[in-house]
Amino acid sequence: MAAIIFLVIFIAQAIAEKRILLNDPDLLQSQIHALERKVEDVVAKNNDLFTKYNDQSNKYNDLATKYTDLSAKYNTLLTKTNVGGIFVRWGRKDCPANNTELVYSGFAGGSLYDHTGAAAEFVCLPRDPDLVTGFTSGTAYVYGSEYDTNEFGHRSGNDLPCSVCRSTVQSSVLMIPGKSSCYDGWTMQYHGHLVAGANIHKAATQYICLDEHPEALTAGQDEHDGKLFYPVLAVCGSLACPPYQDGKYLTCVVCTK
Repeated sequence: MAAIIFLVIFIAQAIAEKRILLNDPDLLQSQIHALERKVEDVVAKNNDLFTKYNDQSNKYNDLATKYTDLSAKYNTLLTKTNVGGIFVRWGRKDCPANNTELVYSGFAGGSLYDHTGAAAEFVCLPRDPDLVTGFTSGTAYVYGSEYDTNEFGHRSGNDLPCSVCRSTVQSSVLMIPGKSSCYDGWTMQYHGHLVAGANIHKAATQYICLDEHPEALTAGQDEHDGKLFYPVLAVCGSLACPPYQDGKYLTCVVCTK
């Protein structure tokens, strides 16, 4: 019985002490200060995290801007440095509308068809030459190039134009004889007829690709011969037939990549 009375008294004292603690202003004030400090810590940490987030966001934006700038510079370099394939469009005064720019338009020329030991290649002569004098030794000669047949759509004796073109997106150039289209991965600039000097003429020559729709120079109708050219005929024997056919004329195509 005494134990029960003691337990009741102990519980009553504990309840009284709890009431005293809850009603103690100093204790409540200290707890409020503790909560305030915790709130301040949370706010400080939140502000610190927000500042770090802003810093990271700014760094991300800076990196995004730098990436955009580098990407633009890369594309600029790609269009200016990894390009520049040069080719001559024989028989035309302009360049194909296929990512090309005109370097200059001029006159097709070369050696006289009947000169022994003359230069072989065709050249595209500019319209604004820089000429000199003063040489007295033996000389080589350059003549204009003329149509010597009416089969290309112009009268015999008409002079042949040419244009030097530069690709603005591709660097490799290939003229394919016997083809009128490019192989996969290559871009066609123009196609036409394979031509060269006649086999009965003395001067050496080379094969060039004459545009399918050739033009003629204005005021170049007089016939003076010069560098002449003719369509190229396939001859079977040492040339594999098939795929080539005896007596058929060869096409050509100029491709870039």
